[in-house]
Amino acid sequence: MVYLPVGVTFVTVWNTSRKESRQVDKFLARIAYVFAAAVARTPWSLQRGVANLIGDFLQARNTKIARSTMRNLELAYPQMPDKDENARRILQTTVMQGLETLKFWTTPTQRNLRRIKRVNGEQLFDDAIAAGKGVIVTAPHYGNWELLNQWLAEKTEIAVLYAPPDAKAAEEFLNIVRDNDNHRVTQVRADGASGVRTLLKILKQGGVIGILPDQQPKVGDGEYAPFFDYPALTMTLLSKLAQKTKAPVIMAYCERVDDKDLQFEVHLEAADLEIYDDDLNESVAALNRSVEKIARRDFLQYQWTYKRFTKQVGDKNPYYPDCY
Repeated sequence: MVYLPVGVTFVTVWNTSRKESRQVDKFLARIAYVFAAAVARTPWSLQRGVANLIGDFLQARNTKIARSTMRNLELAYPQMPDKDENARRILQTTVMQGLETLKFWTTPTQRNLRRIKRVNGEQLFDDAIAAGKGVIVTAPHYGNWELLNQWLAEKTEIAVLYAPPDAKAAEEFLNIVRDNDNHRVTQVRADGASGVRTLLKILKQGGVIGILPDQQPKVGDGEYAPFFDYPALTMTLLSKLAQKTKAPVIMAYCERVDDKDLQFEVHLEAADLEIYDDDLNESVAALNRSVEKIARRDFLQYQWTYKRFTKQVGDKNPYYPDCY
């Protein structure tokens, strides 16, 4: 009987500790938001200059991110001339993308949307929603996907799949900045069966979901398919959802068209038809082709700083040890 009060005491202390921890995480997230907003208020011309300087520094110091970028170019663009110079430009663009994202996260949505000067394929998106079978929006890491999220949320309610960061304070920060002004964005944690069930339910109800298709999944959650002619472990979730629901898959991206004035165009395009193939290998290969088609539009706007090809058959990690 003595174990009962001890157990109750432990649970009470643990719950209190968890509650206090959450409050600390929320406080840190608010501090981070204030800092992000302060950075975002500085003139864009200054931010662009800072981005260029930071990109130059990362390249000159031969940092891990610079080495990873170079290795990606060697794998994806083996014939590309001047890889050093192009890697430097990618680093500059990556830093700029981060700074512009701080601006979009801390500025009212309607002001952000005025930076979108053109939308291509909007009728395709409208027709897909009207069909009532649900819509799978597939948004690669190209251009500015956070501004794309805001545009999508102005059109319709959308559930976005995301991988939560390890730090709880960082997750709290993302919850703050991704909460659209009209609260039409639902964030779904990529936490296995629960997240999949949520997405499947939304699609069956005719809703819209958003997935970033070019993040490397865990071994067992993906299939290998060519990406820039190199084997890449690729998610199968999107293919399985499309097969189960017959929901149309639309490739979406927000492309930067003017660095100086920070202007964008939104593009919505039909995915490669073989994404709907019952053969999972064919489907994921089609997904990678669709992503690659977008990435090749402007290699500077794609996320080449990410180690996309680490998980290879036989554990032959092409980034090891140089990029660690």
